[in-house]
Amino acid sequence: MKIGRSLPPAAAPLGWRDVCHGIAGAFTPRRSLRAREEELRREFGVAHVFPVSSGSAALRLTLTALKSLSSGTDVVIPAYTCFSVPAAILKAQLRPVLCDITPSTFDFDHGLLEKALTSRTLCVISHHLFGIPSDIERTRATCRAHGVFVVEDAAQAMGAEQNGHKLGTVGDVGVFSFGRGKNITCGSGGVIVTNSAEIADAIARHYRDVPSPTLWEDVKDFVSLVLMAIFIRPRLYWIPAALPFLHLGETVFPREVPVRRLSGIKAGILRNWQNRLARSNRIRSETADDLRERLLVRTAPGRSHPYLRLPILASSPKEKDRLCSFSKANGLGLSVAYPTPLNEIPEMRAVVNGQQFPSARKVAANLLTLPTHEWLVEKDMRALTTLCRDSRSA
Repeated sequence: MKIGRSLPPAAAPLGWRDVCHGIAGAFTPRRSLRAREEELRREFGVAHVFPVSSGSAALRLTLTALKSLSSGTDVVIPAYTCFSVPAAILKAQLRPVLCDITPSTFDFDHGLLEKALTSRTLCVISHHLFGIPSDIERTRATCRAHGVFVVEDAAQAMGAEQNGHKLGTVGDVGVFSFGRGKNITCGSGGVIVTNSAEIADAIARHYRDVPSPTLWEDVKDFVSLVLMAIFIRPRLYWIPAALPFLHLGETVFPREVPVRRLSGIKAGILRNWQNRLARSNRIRSETADDLRERLLVRTAPGRSHPYLRLPILASSPKEKDRLCSFSKANGLGLSVAYPTPLNEIPEMRAVVNGQQFPSARKVAANLLTLPTHEWLVEKDMRALTTLCRDSRSA
């Protein structure tokens, strides 16, 4: 563990002005929430917006609502994705069904997706992992033929576009996240967006019963936000990274997925979210382009795109471990992303019944991600480039 300047693997900086807006939002919660809802409607061109406490909460609430519109019980998801996705499905009392992926894009293997759909399928969750657009139009066409909903998981792709459409708005319903390390953050938070009146009515019926955070939850969140604003900076990040009880960088399967409304504090922190998002995505695009020009390793296709983190494949699991160890010792911010495919999570083994997903397994064994956030400087870029080039020549 390096003592001194260290890059966080993912970061969405918060300024003190944002924190002050959060304090103001605590005193005017309804006005702050209404303002954010209207801004989100205009920015994404959607009719219905439901802000909640996290991206996972947004997904759980969405699935609960869709369940009331169909007799389906199965939710098809990529076999390699964020662990919160199957957790939200299980908490909605639905059954996750895994489909293997295309390693170069992390999207579904579409030949297998068609076979995964049955009369029991409620919906397909299509993700844009690390901000890389999936072929959402192809997924929609496949699902439309089977009468299946498409939920667009744009938690890692807020503000990104494909073919002139904002990601998160192409499916029947989309979810975004304002969690730590996303394109922008208010500490935690999420939002559901849709243009479907039927889906919006179903969500609204459940949303009416969603509680607001308690005063104690607001206080805890605010303290966490202040600490994050301080310690996310590279000159101080080594301090929380050195505390094992914080489990920074670890991927765990959530045992609980609480659903709350977005608090006034977090709505206030998001007051300038459009400018912050545009700046964040511009920097991520430029950084990713720069790194890809310097690196001599395989990366996902596409240019000038706001990668949340830039994915690369190490030559072997042993090499991945070596790179991670070097990065940790030198504070370079490399991350292993998700350590296993979903079928290897203990909580999922009973659901998948021994199925194997070779492409997801290969990706989990070899994938690393490089930071793209605004804290990178030229020295970091050179160090990351040298490390990855050495890996290729080793």
